[in-house]
Amino acid sequence: MTPPVPWLAYASLAASMALVGSYVGLSKLLVGIFPIFLLAWLRFGIAALAMAGWLRRPAGEAPLDARSRRLLFWESFLGNFLFSICMLYGVALSTALAAGVIMAALPGAVALLSRLFLKERLTPRVLAGVACAVGGIALVSLAKAPAGEAAGVSAGAVAGPAAAPSQVWLGNLLLLGAVFCEASYVVIGKQLTGRVGPRRISALVNLWGLALVTPLGLWQALQFDFTQVTLPTWSLLLFYALAASMVTVWLWMTGLRQVPAAQAGVFTVLLPLAAAAVGVGFLGETIRPAQAAAFALALAGVVLATWPASRRAGPDPA
Repeated sequence: MTPPVPWLAYASLAASMALVGSYVGLSKLLVGIFPIFLLAWLRFGIAALAMAGWLRRPAGEAPLDARSRRLLFWESFLGNFLFSICMLYGVALSTALAAGVIMAALPGAVALLSRLFLKERLTPRVLAGVACAVGGIALVSLAKAPAGEAAGVSAGAVAGPAAAPSQVWLGNLLLLGAVFCEASYVVIGKQLTGRVGPRRISALVNLWGLALVTPLGLWQALQFDFTQVTLPTWSLLLFYALAASMVTVWLWMTGLRQVPAAQAGVFTVLLPLAAAAVGVGFLGETIRPAQAAAFALALAGVVLATWPASRRAGPDPA
């Protein structure tokens, strides 16, 4: 008998990545005001207050064992702390165009790590979906950009002279590291969802992130003039903190409980697509024909990976 389609899980995964893409686009405004580690510290601190009630273990949930504690640490270290550092500094040293090309490898990296560490079977349909996702984002990234769009200065980075070739290579390596940090986040999250509830995972991962970034955040806070921050900026920071550390993690972990990690990885295409939508809607960018074609191809990948099978089949192993 054909297994039921987990539409609610699919919707949770899609909403999570779309929201991530949205706040990535909007956070460009915040990085132009706050130093990177201070911004991360404020984000984790605000979310820790909001999720204080989520730390309590539900009555039906087993106590954390040593393996779960290790996974929670690595989930936060790779998916929150190291991903943010690699991504923000990588874009600053390289170019926006290179960042888009390298991030196109995210669905493929998730599929690879899922196969290596979770032993998940990669069905032809999931592989086709990954190929469409990678092809779509590569197309939009490789399309010729208007003058200045790929000039090597990212939003939030201080404009200055062009980076030396050695710095560009370092930036590209950092971006590739960010890809595998995010892919690790997906794979580790799949292992956690069988033991810990989504809300508690969100709270514990955020608490680890706060602990990791606090020394650097305090160091930058002592040198920062908070009087320059306006009320709209504080409001945007509040949205960023709750979306990045609370809502998106909870949605993602909720979806992962029912969907194999490799299949869930296809939904990561919505991250750059949503970021592009924010660029068009809020930052004054324009959609070119190549971008429209890329969006269609990437969304086709999601359809391929999630469309219910028409023949008798058991669920993919998780």
